[in-house]
Amino acid sequence: MRGENMGAKILIVEDDNYINNMIKDALEIAGYDCIQAFSGTEGLLLMKEAPELVILDLMLPGKNGEEVIKQIKSEGDTPVIVVSAKDSVDSKIELLRLGADDYLTKPFDIKELEVRVEVRLRRYREAHNGGNAPSGDASGSAGASGAITYKELTIDPDSFSLKVNDTPVELTKHEFRILELLVKNPNRAFTKQNIYEYVWDDSYLGEDKTINVHISNIRKKLKTVTAFDYIETVWGIGFKLNTK
Repeated sequence: MRGENMGAKILIVEDDNYINNMIKDALEIAGYDCIQAFSGTEGLLLMKEAPELVILDLMLPGKNGEEVIKQIKSEGDTPVIVVSAKDSVDSKIELLRLGADDYLTKPFDIKELEVRVEVRLRRYREAHNGGNAPSGDASGSAGASGAITYKELTIDPDSFSLKVNDTPVELTKHEFRILELLVKNPNRAFTKQNIYEYVWDDSYLGEDKTINVHISNIRKKLKTVTAFDYIETVWGIGFKLNTK
């Protein structure tokens, strides 16, 4: 799979010169094209270079890592891998809320980072080349552009956009893929493992809070534009689309 990602442009935002250069050297040997930034502010300026992936520290001069993630995700869906010494569950949950795609705790193995970069780039390119969403038994109708409608929802997988009665609703990439999965399969209940492995393309390690946080965020965002609760909790199993 690595050959498919050769030449991909990666932005490294890390204020520690040694770590930044170590990551750059390893990824360039692996065939990637790297751009270096040493502050959050510089990292955001270099987003004009259109990197396909960002590797981001949190403790940065200028804008901190959380601010950088928030701005990157407000402007697009470029995947962000956080590399940080912060290892608490609460820190990871907050970063997931902001839209981080992956998290690696310092100190880390450079080979593990390479594999995570490879996986995230593959998922990003698949999404931008039409994706590989599972076929389902969706009762919603698909428009000519590939958009799916269900009740008040219009979901467009090509642009990762959601409208509720023509009102745009901003979702992170992970939130969007969760809702897309449920809408495409309205009669199926998904376990947290099903959802995690589809959305993150990774093995599920029993991280219940991750799925719960994203489902809660989706519900809150939908609640601002509709009274209907589109996601139903199936106790003892997981979640499904509310088809009532």
